[in-house]
Amino acid sequence: MFTLDVDGELFDVERDAYGGTNYDWVNGPNKGYGFGSSATPDRSREEHRKIIREFLAMIDPATGYIGDD
Repeated sequence: MFTLDVDGELFDVERDAYGGTNYDWVNGPNKGYGFGSSATPDRSREEHRKIIREFLAMIDPATGYIGDD
């Protein structure tokens, strides 16, 4: 659908096979890493940015993956 820049991090935002949203972290440290949401992708870009920022806040900078805490 589109690529979104969130604070310098790029995410491909796409509709998944079930009508939800896939977020692929394009320039992240781990190829193919991202997350999904059951909510539909037809929301505002600011809503997408909020969800992506919540994801990024969970990332462990040492590994580039969601931390264990």
